[in-house]
Amino acid sequence: MKKSLIALAVLAASGASFAQSSVTIYGLADVWFGSVKTNDGSGTNKSVTQLSSGGVNTSRWGIKGSEDLGGGLKANFKLEQGFNIDTGTSGSSDGQTATQTFSRESYVGLSGGFGEVRLGKTWDAYDDVSGASDAMFDANALAPMKYVFKSTNYLSNPANQVYYATPTFGGFAGAVSYALAEDPRDGSSTAANAKVSVSAFNVTYGAGPVAAQLGYQVQHSNVNGQDDQKFTRLGGSYDFGVVVGKLTYGHVSNVGYVQGSDAREYQIGVDYPVTSALTLSASYAKSDDDNSNGVFEQKRKAYGIGAAYTLSKRTFLYTGYTFAKGTQEFADDETTKALAFGVEHKF
Repeated sequence: MKKSLIALAVLAASGASFAQSSVTIYGLADVWFGSVKTNDGSGTNKSVTQLSSGGVNTSRWGIKGSEDLGGGLKANFKLEQGFNIDTGTSGSSDGQTATQTFSRESYVGLSGGFGEVRLGKTWDAYDDVSGASDAMFDANALAPMKYVFKSTNYLSNPANQVYYATPTFGGFAGAVSYALAEDPRDGSSTAANAKVSVSAFNVTYGAGPVAAQLGYQVQHSNVNGQDDQKFTRLGGSYDFGVVVGKLTYGHVSNVGYVQGSDAREYQIGVDYPVTSALTLSASYAKSDDDNSNGVFEQKRKAYGIGAAYTLSKRTFLYTGYTFAKGTQEFADDETTKALAFGVEHKF
């Protein structure tokens, strides 16, 4: 009898605990149909008609949850995997293998009045703001900056990461993150096997019609003779009522971990809400190499126009066209033309 009473007490306590917890299964499915045409500047033209995953956002599914610990403190977790909706295969990010169980995020942490702490694999502080002021919906397949910005090649969700985000104070907020390489600097690392530690921070402001973001990231090379890559991103937007203007500036130092190989980047764009359901967007992006080591300095530019039509709170249609061009040292300009029609659904 006593054992039965103890068991009932344990179950009752467990039920009370579960009542204060929440677990959610969620996801996003994004697919687009279109064509991509390229000219390498040496007489070779290619045209591919394709159905691909992730035109605006990467398709993904995940499990997330939180438990109320009392006093405003919560324990949180998130497990998220990317996938290719056109093939059904698992997706990957940042060069990680597609065999990862959760290629996008896997972390546990705490949140409260002090902000939020995450431990594991999560988006770093620089990635939080990297596309916040990009026009063309910051789309994977269409945004001009994706074609010409070298700063889009940063490590966005490194493993073994400690992340902290502050609460918002008068419109200001910030975050810092550090991902451990877990690879001692013993002189044995090579470009093929080296791991990279990543440190990053951001500062943001948003109040009324104004929004601004500053992000900075250092990818610390563990290979002898290589220099750290450094990424800076400054963005801002202003809601004029009729349109929203967007500006982005970026700078990359030691591109590819090569000292003296830098790139400067600019993007200007505008979002025009025609109706509550239809938004038009246009963008122009430019990126210039700046090398002090005698290497050819390439110039890249791209422009694009797109539209998004909202069908519901969870589903929208989109379309867009982008043209990109880059100079070459021993050939004519290389060009890329992309036309896409897609749909995104959240669940």
